[in-house]
Amino acid sequence: MDDMHGGDGALEQSAPAWGVFGDLMSGLLGAFVLILVGVLGVQLELATTLEAEVHKRRVEEQRREALEKALAVPLASGRVTLDGGRIGISGSVLFALNSAELQPEGRQLLQSLVPPLVAYLATRDELLMVSGFTDDRPVLDSNRRFADNWELSAQRALTVTRALIEGGIPSSTVFAAAFGAEQPVASNADEAGRARNRRVEMAPVPRNGAQAANTEAGAEAAGG
Repeated sequence: MDDMHGGDGALEQSAPAWGVFGDLMSGLLGAFVLILVGVLGVQLELATTLEAEVHKRRVEEQRREALEKALAVPLASGRVTLDGGRIGISGSVLFALNSAELQPEGRQLLQSLVPPLVAYLATRDELLMVSGFTDDRPVLDSNRRFADNWELSAQRALTVTRALIEGGIPSSTVFAAAFGAEQPVASNADEAGRARNRRVEMAPVPRNGAQAANTEAGAEAAGG
């Protein structure tokens, strides 16, 4: 009988130990579940982000291809470039040095761009931003029409914008921006580089991004 009572005592003493072990295992299992949920959440977020990025790149690629198709003829002439969705025209084609008056060749070139641009914009919820750029040399204007490169680039952008509107692009789908000597595409140390920097660019932008683009251009102008 004593042996039997002794055995019962041992079982009673081991019971709390098993209870502590069970609580420990339950805690570890709960922590593992929380970690697993967290890992799955991170993976889901990464997958969503990756999918959004892939969609964005696909849209940009389709946009680039649509522009290339629309501007096939002007691009083939070599007088227009397309880089990253930005349509570039050399300033020397459009304007004489330190002038904002369109040259006949420049006006003719802009007229040739109107039909493909109208067709492109008609199928997309985008606006056309016309941006003027200059080199970093001071404006040499005996008539003092332009105080600096900001004013010159602004007037050139407006001149091109008005020419496009006169050619048939709806005024509600185009706006002008000025960048002066900011954002050069070549060094201003030599004439070849300065000639490349004197340019006008046209870039389709989402309607909801047009205000941000205008704000950025205005901020740069204020900073200059």
